[in-house]
Amino acid sequence: MEENPSLLDKLSSEMEMLERHVQMIRTLRASQPMGIIRLSEQLGLPHHKVRYSLRLLEKEGLIVPSPEGAMTTGTYDDFLDELEVFLAALSRRADALRATLEGRQ
Repeated sequence: MEENPSLLDKLSSEMEMLERHVQMIRTLRASQPMGIIRLSEQLGLPHHKVRYSLRLLEKEGLIVPSPEGAMTTGTYDDFLDELEVFLAALSRRADALRATLEGRQ
């Protein structure tokens, strides 16, 4: 029986997944269209992870499938801008949380 992942493990896993999605969409933007096999080889990721990320990116409206492979949509730049704002806010929240830990006993 496996142990449940810790809270920190879950947060780390989510961050790794976000990093993978961003890496994938940036790769697609630079070399589109691309299919699962080519993306997998270029990014060094297993096919199932590429497939999962592509499904999620398509659901978010960031990519569209084509016979030649996945392609980014017109929402690419808006997404990266929104992500940058989100990450800045997340960083401020992390700093505030870190400050609450200072001087702990």
